[in-house]
Amino acid sequence: MVDTPLTTGGSVGRSLLKKEDKIFVAGHRGLVGSSICRFFSAQGFVNVCTADRSALDLTDQASTHAYLRSEKPAVVVVAAARVGGIYANDTYPADFLYDNVAIATNLIKGSLDAGVSRLLFLGSACIYPKFASQPIREEELLSGSLEPTNEPYALAKIAALKFCQSIRRQHGLMYHSLMPNNLYGPGDNYHPENSHVIPGMLRRLHEAARRGDQEVIVWGTGKPRREFLYVDDLARAVLHVLQLENPPDWVNAGTGEDISIGELARMIAEVVGFKGELVFDHGKPDGAPRKLLDVSRLQATGWRAETALCDGLRLTYEAFLHDAAHDQLRR
Repeated sequence: MVDTPLTTGGSVGRSLLKKEDKIFVAGHRGLVGSSICRFFSAQGFVNVCTADRSALDLTDQASTHAYLRSEKPAVVVVAAARVGGIYANDTYPADFLYDNVAIATNLIKGSLDAGVSRLLFLGSACIYPKFASQPIREEELLSGSLEPTNEPYALAKIAALKFCQSIRRQHGLMYHSLMPNNLYGPGDNYHPENSHVIPGMLRRLHEAARRGDQEVIVWGTGKPRREFLYVDDLARAVLHVLQLENPPDWVNAGTGEDISIGELARMIAEVVGFKGELVFDHGKPDGAPRKLLDVSRLQATGWRAETALCDGLRLTYEAFLHDAAHDQLRR
């Protein structure tokens, strides 16, 4: 089955999103949520609301629904998720499936019941089949088998995307989704085992450079190609899509360019000053051979990524050094 991101009809225009509208950003302490909050604040939005995990457990349905009924936001941005790299996804598949289904469905159904008129769900490029045609168009959804190492996470994201699409169809509310490719930037998680490829590699190469190590092991062959989007570019995409009167049910966000993991490792080594050898461990999983998104649909509405990978990596490393110096690293 090949699926299509439908629209409800009408021309692309501007919504009535106002600077004083209450906008709830779920997951505001994460990489994506923190960037969205910074960007919206810089753009003059004065009523962005958030809730710490200590005050609101998004996996708890009753608490999440009660919070939304009490706060009554005009817009909800679902940036909350349990995330991790290949190791974490492959080691904790049940946790990734349950937590992400619970978080997304609690927020989406809670928003519907609370009368929220607009919701944007943030998903991931992993929703597409492992061997999808490249670059991956939105219509590739459900056209083939998923990458096994992150299938539970992908299934949770697909379920949430379809839930939003179904609410839009049944209730006529603007519940829609944005599917970014691999994200990186300030505020990322640098856990030594559970992080994504850029923060994990950046931390290991940084520490190796400081110790004067002669080599660093990199998982896999280094041949798979990936696309990386700087998180502040995604924050701009979030606002852009929320201002579209009639966006697709889901739309891809990315740079339209990819790089091999081997090339990425060498680029990060240069940024952090690692002079040793990169040794690729062919016994570790590579994941999908390539994952490049077709971003023409979003670009046609006037948005495109602005941050080159080399510049984004330098900005990320500067933020890493700052957070490490102030004991603020997420890990």
